[in-house]
Amino acid sequence: MPELPEVETIAQDLQTLILDKEIASVSVKWERIIFCPTPDEFRRLLVGRRIVSISRRGKYLMAQLSDGNYLLVHLRMTGQLLTSPPAEKDRKHVHVIFEFADGTSLYYADLRKFGRFYLVSDTQPLLGGLGPEPLSPSFSADELHKRLSKRKQRIKPLLLDQHFIAGLGNIYVDESLHRAKIHPLRRASELSREETVCLYDSIVAILSAAIASRGTTLSDYRDAKGNLGSHQNDLQVFRKAGQPCPRCGHPIERLVVAQRGTYICPACQPLQAQDTANCDSHSLLVSI
Repeated sequence: MPELPEVETIAQDLQTLILDKEIASVSVKWERIIFCPTPDEFRRLLVGRRIVSISRRGKYLMAQLSDGNYLLVHLRMTGQLLTSPPAEKDRKHVHVIFEFADGTSLYYADLRKFGRFYLVSDTQPLLGGLGPEPLSPSFSADELHKRLSKRKQRIKPLLLDQHFIAGLGNIYVDESLHRAKIHPLRRASELSREETVCLYDSIVAILSAAIASRGTTLSDYRDAKGNLGSHQNDLQVFRKAGQPCPRCGHPIERLVVAQRGTYICPACQPLQAQDTANCDSHSLLVSI
């Protein structure tokens, strides 16, 4: 956390808030946040540069600069990029400040200090190994089925693997598997084509709905304006152990899969294959 919808929301915000601005100064208060180059080089190379474009790849934010370099940010668990300073009680968690020539600023806050900044001339070493983007027009149910059919791993750990598919994390994998009626311990290669189509449709629908809701705020996530997301109000199973499944009423259970808390409906998601003809019966009604 943040996952694809949250990072996409922040990227879209920053496109309207800091695009084309010139960096006047950079203050680094916690130097271990800067992975490369050195903090001194990081400051020197950024000052005077203009932000040409802002995009997302997987869970990375990417800003292209006027000198051709790229500023990449991975928010990890609790990172925030904010265009207004946090409340006074939270300012001790601000570790990087970008001041722009027009007098505005961008603040990086991180309670756990796990986030990382990278200033690079080539993004390939960092991003080249990421899997396909699940919302890309070039990624289809057929492509997903082809990739799954070659893998014998359990489906949840595989979907969490950023080299297999980029951007998914614990929240949206659990939600997608529940919507598709697939148990997280099913073998990827054992999924039928019909199940894979349902899984693909579920991933696309849930990610799109989460972006439309500006992300899921369970604790620390904020958009670039400091606002909470609202998709937590639409979660079906994640962190809802003991509550009734919205589709069948059976109590939701918590498992541990790949060392992650995992939420399923054991009635809707049995460990063996089942009919998926009605996999959309509880789907979110969203316009994509």
